[in-house]
This record gives sequence, structure tokens and C-alpha cells, in this order.
Amino acid sequence: MGVELILAEKGRSVITMRPSQTLAEAAETLSRHRIGAAVVVDESSAVLGIISERDMVRAVAEMGAKALDEPLSRRMTTKVVTCTSHTGMDQLMGLMTQGKFRHIPVVEAGKLIGIVSIGDIVKHRLAEVEAEHKALRDYIATA
Repeated sequence: MGVELILAEKGRSVITMRPSQTLAEAAETLSRHRIGAAVVVDESSAVLGIISERDMVRAVAEMGAKALDEPLSRRMTTKVVTCTSHTGMDQLMGLMTQGKFRHIPVVEAGKLIGIVSIGDIVKHRLAEVEAEHKALRDYIATA
């Protein structure tokens, strides 16, 4: 298990935006929710792209403050790697490492059902390590 367990713990809520919204709106949304990316979806919740802090920095570096008026459709990452709730933790970490990104939308039947961040994975792995240490300590104490 991997993604399914993470979503069960953190919930399936995802901050989404529309492709016609601006980079300025995205910056405000990410800041308000204290997140690093938002998924850009259509009316049926199909993933069209993802807008991240990196995308915004690149846009501002290229165009200056004028970039903030650009629609997300021009600046979002459109080749979005997604996973399902059945994706394993090792596969998920491999995707993130290979693609050098920190967020993966979770999609089932063409619809967005959640998002997993690198922070979620770290939290999950730390909990696993703690559980293993506790089990070893308990085993040693009873031996």
C-alpha cells in the first residue's frame, strides 16, 4: 500500500484552479493555502495541468511582473505525471525522483481524487521507520 494509505490519512481534498485564471491568482491561492502547487482542471475535474511555484518563478524570470497577468494555460506544466490510489510507495518515490517534481495528482477513471506531495511521503516513511523501531525495541525487551 502507498497512495491509498496516504490519502486515507490526509484526505482527498485538492486545491484546483481553472486554466483561464491568472498567475497572480495562482500565487495568491498557493500562499493562502500554504501549498507548493495547484492542479488545473476542467469542469469535469479532468487534470489539464499543474501550476507550481517553479512554474511561476520561471514565468516571472522571463517576463517580469507582466507574467502575473498570464493565464495558467500558458504557464502550467501540461505533461503531468499522475498515479492511482493503488500506486506503491517505491514507485511513487521513483516517479518523483526521476521527474524532479514534488507533487503527483491521484487520478481514477479520468477524475482527480487527491494529490500526494513529497512531504506526505516523508511523513509516511518516518511513521513506518518509527513503527519498525518500536517493534524491534519491544522484541528485544521481551527476548
